[in-house]
Amino acid sequence: MSFSLDCRRCDRLARFLDEVRAKHPDYHARPVPSFGDPDARLLIVGLAPGMHGANATGRPFTGDYAGILLYKTLHECGFANRPVSVAADDDLRLQDCRITNAVRCLPPQNKPESIEVNTCNGYLADELSAHPAGGVVLALGGIAHKAVIRALGLRQADFPFGHGHEFGLPGERRLLSSYHCSRYNTQTRRLTNEMFSAIVGRARALLA
Repeated sequence: MSFSLDCRRCDRLARFLDEVRAKHPDYHARPVPSFGDPDARLLIVGLAPGMHGANATGRPFTGDYAGILLYKTLHECGFANRPVSVAADDDLRLQDCRITNAVRCLPPQNKPESIEVNTCNGYLADELSAHPAGGVVLALGGIAHKAVIRALGLRQADFPFGHGHEFGLPGERRLLSSYHCSRYNTQTRRLTNEMFSAIVGRARALLA
């Protein structure tokens, strides 16, 4: 299923984006494309665009709180040429890394419904079909983790989500799972900088 900026397959999300676009005419307010090298060995899967982040800028994790820790850590581990993501047209470049989301459109209250995750799953399946053998998939949060398993046609019961869990995938790939680097998780210390650095560092080690 080829990604389209004009996708309106989820009625609730399409209507919500129409409302957001009316209030913020300068926002992207459309489905958000993946970012990075399509041949990258590290594929990061987040949840969905944030209202004033990817939904505004048109690039995953750009302009929101979660992107602060994500891009800082990617830079530290050699997956990005700079530690800060400011705008879709800045000079940030990912190196052997690509970022996408389980849901491509902004959901109300940042909470997509199950049917929306499933409807968008074909786009993720398309990303995974192009993901090279020997690569690593890093899922940020339980919804992203389950979306990856669904997109690959695997049994959810065989791949339980947990921070730091690691599984083998078809094609000699590995799945790493982490708590999402959201403001709530980092401020409550459910996910610390050190914990997240260890996960991304593990991805680097696997690829080495």
